[in-house]
Amino acid sequence: MDFKRVKDYFSWLYYQYQIISCCAVLEPWEQSMFNTILLTIVAMVVYTAYVFIPIHIRLAWEFFSKMCGYHSTISN
Repeated sequence: MDFKRVKDYFSWLYYQYQIISCCAVLEPWEQSMFNTILLTIVAMVVYTAYVFIPIHIRLAWEFFSKMCGYHSTISN
């Protein structure tokens, strides 16, 4: 892929985002506020998933391994 096609693809994705989220009808300061809030929410969800999903997977593994009689070798 050449650089122009990648740039055009990202431009198209950004245009689709603006159309779907109705950002195209907002004023520039409203767009920046909306994008900032959305980016903050997405960052918090990703961080929370990164921190808590491994803990829950480990706890579920320990629970089901004890239930099935399998002794886990996972160290705490």
